[in-house]
Amino acid sequence: MKKLVEFIKKIQTDERFGTFDEAAIKQGVVLKVLSLLDWDPFDVDEVLPEYEVQGGKIDFCLKKEKTAKVFILVRKNGKDLSSHQDRLLSLCVQGKVPIGILTSGMSWWFFLPLVQGSADEKKFLTIEIKAQKAEEASETFENFLTKENVISGEAEKAAEDIYTARQRDFFIKETLPKAWAQIMSDPKKWLADILGSVTEELCGYHPEREVIEKFISSQFKEKADLESLVHPKPAAQPQPAAQPQPAKASIRADDYTGKSILSFSLKGTRYEVKSWKAMFVKFCELVLPRHKDDLDVLFTLSKPGKEYFSKNPYQLLTCEKIVGTGMYVDVNLTAREVVELSQKMLHLLGYEDNALSLEVK
Repeated sequence: MKKLVEFIKKIQTDERFGTFDEAAIKQGVVLKVLSLLDWDPFDVDEVLPEYEVQGGKIDFCLKKEKTAKVFILVRKNGKDLSSHQDRLLSLCVQGKVPIGILTSGMSWWFFLPLVQGSADEKKFLTIEIKAQKAEEASETFENFLTKENVISGEAEKAAEDIYTARQRDFFIKETLPKAWAQIMSDPKKWLADILGSVTEELCGYHPEREVIEKFISSQFKEKADLESLVHPKPAAQPQPAAQPQPAKASIRADDYTGKSILSFSLKGTRYEVKSWKAMFVKFCELVLPRHKDDLDVLFTLSKPGKEYFSKNPYQLLTCEKIVGTGMYVDVNLTAREVVELSQKMLHLLGYEDNALSLEVK
């Protein structure tokens, strides 16, 4: 896909592409990308423009013989793509098409229209040509839009794997706190269940419930003993004598909303950057390689339905790879999210509170 990488680099550097109207995007970007992915734009049995379905027309339909496999809806660069995603999904459902793409030429949003969930949940992947490295964007196009992978069903299968993995992660994270609360509400019951199962695994016999409970009672004479097992108190630590600290204003994430970043300093070294995204990527490139054995702790920073770090790039909508770590980071972040994440990362990895400072305008 060397030619595709070269074309993506051309889009990234040639400002004319950002001024194209929809007709120019279709001809100068979409059809060119499709041709580089082995589709024949001159064969209407493969690439059919202005494809009609109930409810309207779709800009391009990619076909396998007479079966529609992918719908592509094109909108002018600079428009809010999210305002058009419901229309794309509606047309895909009408056409029973497994993959839908909404693109401005610069942004490419990939959807699984036929699965359950909201539009955001159905969106399994994005390519941001201006923001990503050309090689990474090319690889993603190859995985999900080459003629071979679409026709064979490999692209759809890979997309469904991403969707399933996200759903699994979401439900696990949603359920774990509920499961923990249930265990904490009656720890003796759950301890009895675990003890019975382990006993059977070791000797082949499952003890009666009464026997298990009697044994537990003999081990924990007081209820407080059991509570101390479930909620152990941390050992008392000697307190060092208080040392005078210089006054220092803490970084507040709210303070940076709507502002542009000029530079950041990490442990006294200053780095100039042109955007919040560039700041976060550079920050991760400086910090993460120093803590290769501790990076799994970063997964605790995720929120329901929102991942910030992954070892699988397809689990993040827009990401950058941090070289030498095997880790990918989400770069579709607000200034507030960048500041909050950076602070939390430093805290988890053992840095001092004043290790990071920012210069903004």
